[in-house]
Amino acid sequence: MASFEDQMSELEKVVDQLEKGDLTLEENVTLFERGVKLSDACKAQLASAESRIQVLLDPQANGSPRVEDLPVAVADEEDADEGEDEYDDGRL
Repeated sequence: MASFEDQMSELEKVVDQLEKGDLTLEENVTLFERGVKLSDACKAQLASAESRIQVLLDPQANGSPRVEDLPVAVADEEDADEGEDEYDDGRL
């Protein structure tokens, strides 16, 4: 599995190529599919990383720190769509 950073770098390159607009329709569709796969892989790695984050809380009675997993909130597609407008720069 490629690292998160490698996948993000490749995703950025895909986006750059798509934004240039000098590809054929088939090349655009193929690149878009690759971008979606990279985006999904990055989201999965982020969710995995978030689930591993732990929060140190007040010490237990014996003086050792109590550790709990940080709950992971996964936004559904509707929530994700609502947030897109905030970052929309008007380009398609």
